[in-house]
Parts: sequence; C-alpha cells; structure tokens
Amino acid sequence: MNEFFINFSSWIWLGILIVCIVIEAFTMGLTTIWAGIAAIPLIFIARTGLPFKWQLLIFALITILLIVFTRPFAIKKLRIGKDKTNVNTMIGEEVLITKSITKFQKGQAKAKNGVIWTAKSEDESEILEGSTCIITAVEGNTISVKNNI
Repeated sequence: MNEFFINFSSWIWLGILIVCIVIEAFTMGLTTIWAGIAAIPLIFIARTGLPFKWQLLIFALITILLIVFTRPFAIKKLRIGKDKTNVNTMIGEEVLITKSITKFQKGQAKAKNGVIWTAKSEDESEILEGSTCIITAVEGNTISVKNNI
C-alpha cells in the first residue's frame, strides 16, 4: 500500500488539483482554489520520493498559508458579494405614483422601465396620484419613496 502512494502520488495530487478546481467552479467561494494551488507544487515534490505523510503535511501547510494570507486580499480585489443587484440600482430614481399612498395604505408607483411597484411613503405622509417621487429604499417587492419637491 505504501508503495502505491510512492508510485502514484503525483497522479493523486493532480487529481486533487482537478477536483478542487471543479468544486471552485461550481461554488465560487474562494475556498477550494487554495487547496488546488497547493497541490501544484506537490505534483513535483511527490516525484522526489518524499513519504506521503510529509507530502500531506506540506499540502496542509501551504493550503493554510494561502487561505490566511491571500484569501482576504483576493476577496477584497474581486469584490465577491459586494455587487449591487438590479433592484438596488433603482435607489435614487424617479417614479410616477399611479395609486395614491396614504398613512395606512400602500399605493403603486411606475418606474422608468414600466414596472409597477407597490409603494409606501418613507415618512408616512400622503402622496397623491400623478406625483413624481424618488425611490429611497427597496424592501422585497415594495419601494419606499419620498416626494420629489
């Protein structure tokens, strides 16, 4: 069994590299990519005849070092999880009130793209039909608006 790891350990590390890249491609979480990168030098280290337990130790150390020192930098540079969704880009846009908004009842507003939204007043004031307002927040399928005075 030990001879198997000595003879085929380069192929094992290549397999780990491929599996990690495939997992990362589906998850995009920047976690398994570091193990994949750590497997690259192990493909060559395995050819030196180093015992497999030491290869595992080197692999674990490289993976941990990569995660600790490069993952935060990569997340910051790639801005993972920081993108605005299409809905959040609507904040600040003008809408036309198509159904009056009262303190106790939501109304409707039509956005520039023609979509009708359920609307509520940001400060619970009454907004009459035909008014133009500014979107201040999006909460689910309801927009908060304030009078465009």
